[in-house]
Amino acid sequence: MDSLLGMIPSILMIVSPILITAAGGMICERSGVVNIALEGLMGIGAFCAASAHVLMESSVSGSVWIALLIGAFFGMLLSLVHAYAAISLNADQTVSGTGINLLVNGITIFGAQILFSMDRTKPYNMGMMPGLFGIYPTALVAAAVIVIVWFILYKLPFGLRLRACGEHPSAAASAGINVKRIRYIAVLASGFLAGLAGGCLVLTQTIQYTSMTINGTGYIALAAVSFGRWRPAGITGASLLFGSAVAFAIYVVNIPALSNLLPSEFFSLLPYVITLIALIVFSGKNYAPLASGKPYEKTSS
Repeated sequence: MDSLLGMIPSILMIVSPILITAAGGMICERSGVVNIALEGLMGIGAFCAASAHVLMESSVSGSVWIALLIGAFFGMLLSLVHAYAAISLNADQTVSGTGINLLVNGITIFGAQILFSMDRTKPYNMGMMPGLFGIYPTALVAAAVIVIVWFILYKLPFGLRLRACGEHPSAAASAGINVKRIRYIAVLASGFLAGLAGGCLVLTQTIQYTSMTINGTGYIALAAVSFGRWRPAGITGASLLFGSAVAFAIYVVNIPALSNLLPSEFFSLLPYVITLIALIVFSGKNYAPLASGKPYEKTSS
């Protein structure tokens, strides 16, 4: 029991980036735009946050928080590419997002070569230190994000307009809502949150950014959006499930009864197997916003 309780801080540390990214993906899809680029947006956020922290940690007080904001900013900036392609050009949203994921792999390695003369950032002192009860402050950031997102979506007029754009954009437009502007805001918000999540991940789970730092976390967050039925409470539960699976895969090596029974590679597969099973189970249930993934073209009256 004590060992399970001891895992809680690590579970929350792993869950936090997934939940923050999933919140951004949910906002984006509720507006009608699918954001496959979450993996890449996390990557650029992680690289920029890690680089900023390396360069500032010895001279700037509170560099870790500044680094997080820098990572979030560059995530938002890169998401503008996806927004322009998907909303202004009506490009295929899956292709656009996949292109960004591939682009980030090259950008981050190139940037690391320019800044640090190697394919990764220099190591840094652990950015985020555990606080009360060993809980990382990123868990509080994730909790604040999901509460704020819930409040905006369900308690503010803007949230109603955003959801209308994802369900019936033509009807929303006829009511005077600027559908494309709402979608732009949603995509940029998802980029900001994904970049923030990438920074949270790299500054808590490792001591430098490498091309393997994100390692599918963005795709897991994308699955959490679907598994959570595009609702804040749902994606919170899905993120806890997937994050717990990741944490278990890491900690299982310390449980002789299991580590001796099966190879460690089997447990490393668990998070992705659980994600795949969740997607299969929910593949036949259409909870997605009706206009999600469909370009909006203003019709002439």
